[in-house]
Amino acid sequence: MPEPRPEPRAESSSLHPLIRRLWPSDAAAVEAYFLRLDPETRASRFMGTLSDAAALAYARRALKVDGVVFGAFVDGTLRALGELRPTRAPPPGFSLGPDAEAAFAVERDYRRNGLGQALFHRIAGAARNRGVRDLRVRCLARNRPMLGLAARAGVDLRMAGGESEGALHLAHPTPVSLWQEGVTEAFDFTLALAAA
Repeated sequence: MPEPRPEPRAESSSLHPLIRRLWPSDAAAVEAYFLRLDPETRASRFMGTLSDAAALAYARRALKVDGVVFGAFVDGTLRALGELRPTRAPPPGFSLGPDAEAAFAVERDYRRNGLGQALFHRIAGAARNRGVRDLRVRCLARNRPMLGLAARAGVDLRMAGGESEGALHLAHPTPVSLWQEGVTEAFDFTLALAAA
């Protein structure tokens, strides 16, 4: 008989997550996070089975490749992670190009607390300010949490085989949106330095 699961996450009213951009100083937290994901969550995130060794290799590159990574911390531990990645080699500079992809995973016991939604909001803002017009989302057709998150965000999903794919069309950046992101990222960087 399987052992009973530990008590589920705290109620959303008592969760006080910190959502911020991740920096190279967060590398150990990112590695621990990907290794902590249960097999089903990891398979949903990577659209297929991934070993611990492969997850660790991915985690070690996550903060070094093109794009932006955001995390949701609960009581100082990284519990959800969202990535914004260009779909092709980005032009030089700040822009990621007209198309980018969003990818998320939230630890099982921390779902239904708004972490994925908060990460999607940050990713959409970062994408908009980096010249992305179409923010693409792709997931397995059985990944109900991601399907729900994408639908709430206004992504028009289409099913094809065992996968769902869609895009959110983004507005052009404004001076205010660029300023807000600059201030927020400066604050995020300060928090990352304090955590290190």
